[in-house]
Amino acid sequence: MEIPLVRDVLKESNARAEENRSEFKEHRVFVVNVMSSPGSGKTEILKRTISDLRKQNIRCAVIEGDITSTLDSERLTPLGIPVVQANTEPFGGDCHIGSHLVQGALKHLDLDSLDVLFIENVGNLVCPAEFDLGEDKKVVVLSLPEGSDKPLKYPLMFRECHACLANKTDLAPYLDVNLAEVGVNVNRINENIVFIPLSAKTGDGFDAWIEWILYGIRTKETM
Repeated sequence: MEIPLVRDVLKESNARAEENRSEFKEHRVFVVNVMSSPGSGKTEILKRTISDLRKQNIRCAVIEGDITSTLDSERLTPLGIPVVQANTEPFGGDCHIGSHLVQGALKHLDLDSLDVLFIENVGNLVCPAEFDLGEDKKVVVLSLPEGSDKPLKYPLMFRECHACLANKTDLAPYLDVNLAEVGVNVNRINENIVFIPLSAKTGDGFDAWIEWILYGIRTKETM
């Protein structure tokens, strides 16, 4: 009698992530996986980030992840960069982008013409942190209206990320949230994470964020 064997899905996912990583390394593309809860401002951050990077002749592209719709992709296409939509609804509506979706999206991108690839993950503070996509760096966006307790309540996300962008600092005067406390809680979970307060609306704090990306690009080019 044959006994059905259930495949190790995570093992297969990690294998595809390694294939992605090898391809990124071959083409020397710096890849950033941007994660957050819904409404934190990921897309607005990317819009300003890409505009700033293009002024320095940095070539960008985005893989845009959502359960459904192309709304965020439509906000990015006016920038004149390659944008590939990756929806999870056909695969059961996963709350994260899988390495297989990234692999499929790469077929629509010319990696030789890119310096940096942003993967805007599905809005969720839990699932996306659990999956390797083959990226170089993981970044979490935490907006001030979400409160200072989120790193303590969702530690895996902040433990896995290399940088935390504290967005919407322009709202600080109107919120009962202490920015310094946010930074302390982030570092309680991950003492090595880079904490960058900024505002996608005003541009405050973006110099540090852009320099962090440029350093990643320079490092990837020397690998």
